[in-house]
Amino acid sequence: MLIGEVARRSGVSARMLRHYESLGLVRPSGRTGSGYREYRDEDIRRIFHVESLRSLGLSLREIGRALDDPGFTPAQLVGDLIDQTRARIAAETELLTRLRRIDAAGPADWDDALKVVALLQALGSASKDARQRAALSSGDEVPVPVEALVEAVLNEPEPNVAGALRWALARSGDGGPGLLARALGSPSAAVRERAVRTLAALPGDGAVAALRDALAHRDPVVRAQGALALGARGEPDAIPELVAMVLDGRNDTDAADALGVLAADAATADAIAARLVDGLARPSAGPAARGRLTQALADVPGPVASRALADLAHDEDRAVSLTALYLRRLRDAP
Repeated sequence: MLIGEVARRSGVSARMLRHYESLGLVRPSGRTGSGYREYRDEDIRRIFHVESLRSLGLSLREIGRALDDPGFTPAQLVGDLIDQTRARIAAETELLTRLRRIDAAGPADWDDALKVVALLQALGSASKDARQRAALSSGDEVPVPVEALVEAVLNEPEPNVAGALRWALARSGDGGPGLLARALGSPSAAVRERAVRTLAALPGDGAVAALRDALAHRDPVVRAQGALALGARGEPDAIPELVAMVLDGRNDTDAADALGVLAADAATADAIAARLVDGLARPSAGPAARGRLTQALADVPGPVASRALADLAHDEDRAVSLTALYLRRLRDAP
């Protein structure tokens, strides 16, 4: 079969077939009497092998090695190709993310675009001082996309830098809570904690809604931080988790303080006291837990808490009775 016919049937141009021949990839097995290249069946099969390997992303040099080296292992080649492809996809994805963030910043000209690039690079710097300066300067000249700030704060181990990033997020608009809420589902406990702490620092209904959802989270750290943040905002939805924290000894002092803040309203104060009393009656409440629950009644005003302390002053546990007696005296003092 002559080269023109081979090109027509294989879809490989005559020019490319000559290039393959020059590299030693495919050599015609014969020549006609007039000197034209003549391809036999095994040559055609070789051409299709070359094209198949090219479709996998191999270079022509790698194809020659694969076809001519008897000791060459396809598994190793495919494994290398997988690694290379993953690296290329990761690099392209990173570039796409960077371009999208620059586009989201809406630069008016190349000078603005370069400022956004510089800020994004600084947010990813190995220097914590550079990251902090970038966070504090974000939005002064050109806006930094919320997505970039969220990614930075979720990966930030330094408390001071994280604080600056939270401040920047608080001024950046309404997009942060939704992204942070999704981060609460991260497999990383550190990322989940950073997400809920950042939500606690953000204003607005979106942050409150995400914090309410955090109360049902499987991670007790997320639940606790969500409850403390909601308690500080006067949200009564946090009460059950705050009482559970006192009972379990998880951030119990902070939880008791938050309950005291929520107890400013008379009806809410009685509801809190009733929950604390229910906790005291649980069979699982040991001496330490009962002591914490009694202490938590200290900052809860109202008749329900007063009656509970009066009853606890006669408790069989001497530590509990002495604590309750002391707290009653403080309440009765003029």
